Amino acid sequence: MYVEVFNEREQTATNVELEGRKVKDLLNKLKLNPEAFLVIRNDEVLTEDETLHDHDRIELLSVISGG
Repeated sequence: MYVEVFNEREQTATNVELEGRKVKDLLNKLKLNPEAFLVIRNDEVLTEDETLHDHDRIELLSVISGG
């Protein structure tokens, strides 16, 4: 399965091949901390346990924190 991933922080778009089908599988594949990114599909925030589909277009947005 392939998903298209746009990383807002790096301003890059790549096709990623996944063996799993969950958002957490994608984040693990990309070696990203789930607490540091929001995963967006069709203007909807996804949780780690949601299922991805072949050819989904995913956007990764950096979570900003401050004090």
